[in-house]
Amino acid sequence: MTDHPLRARVRACAEDRPGVYRWLAGDGRVLYVGKSVRVRSRLLSYFRERGGKLERLVRDAQGVEWDYAPNEFAALFREMRLVRRWRPEYNVEHTRRRRYGFVKLTREPAPRLLSASRVSNDGARYYGPFPRADWLSQAVRDLSRAIGLRDCPGGTPVHFGDQTELFGGARTPLCMRADAGTCPAPCAGRGSRADYDRRVAAAQAFLEARCRRPLEELARSLEDASARDRLARLRRFSRRLAAYRGRLHAMNLVYPLEGYQGDDRVYLIRQGRLHSEWPAPATPEARRRLAGVVARAFRPVAEDRLGAMSAVAAAEVLLTAAWFARRPEERRRALDPQEWLARTATAS
Repeated sequence: MTDHPLRARVRACAEDRPGVYRWLAGDGRVLYVGKSVRVRSRLLSYFRERGGKLERLVRDAQGVEWDYAPNEFAALFREMRLVRRWRPEYNVEHTRRRRYGFVKLTREPAPRLLSASRVSNDGARYYGPFPRADWLSQAVRDLSRAIGLRDCPGGTPVHFGDQTELFGGARTPLCMRADAGTCPAPCAGRGSRADYDRRVAAAQAFLEARCRRPLEELARSLEDASARDRLARLRRFSRRLAAYRGRLHAMNLVYPLEGYQGDDRVYLIRQGRLHSEWPAPATPEARRRLAGVVARAFRPVAEDRLGAMSAVAAAEVLLTAAWFARRPEERRRALDPQEWLARTATAS
């Protein structure tokens, strides 16, 4: 497709520097978002494709746009955010299933705990990511039963006991857990909203490693081997949650990175998320100003105790973890905030 009308524009206007590009449909709809350390070369390579998805993409596209970034790290985050915003039909990199798992607390009148292999923009709260999620579904079921949260399908009608005037009287529960006493059965108008909210709060406290109530209550009710198995699984889950908290704390980083033509940056990464970016300081005064920013950015706050995160936050944590996992030398360059502050103070 060397005669494609967009090729001449790319050759004339695009530069070989890091950035993010977007292929557009005739109505302005974003078809694909990508990133490259050499935008011009990458875009020109599309016009040499023969067959497959990329040739179809260029054939369907009526426009192409690009923005530059100081480095590949910045381009990677911008690409991810744009893909999540527009969900282009040709993108799969940031929407495919991954070998990670999350505990999902749904956003519903009677929230449920679910295991999830991906994060969605659905208002839910996510705990994780946990690697190798094959054990996670059972752990979530054990926790739901120990605390007493429903695990019925999302479309099940929910009416609490203090809403009987709207519900029109009690109904038969839709599952056996109500008779077994492991579910408050909001499907049958049993229990109050306040009681269910307390159960949800207990689940959150356990997932945030703030309480062990489910373990204690399950330990008091050991009557058979299955209960002992559930207790053992929840104890292992509790240890994994504690390890997860440690991994997030280890992802508090000050990350200096060289940029295109001297556009060097310093990235502040807080609990795995990109908090902010700053020009690399070139003078003692600039270093002192940035030191103040770093001290404030990593000051402990109440939110540090929370293990839940939004879909966007979870996606950023995965992206940061993958970046450093593939580039051990870059992880060695990133510094703990206190270490960075100490070095800055010595240099001043």
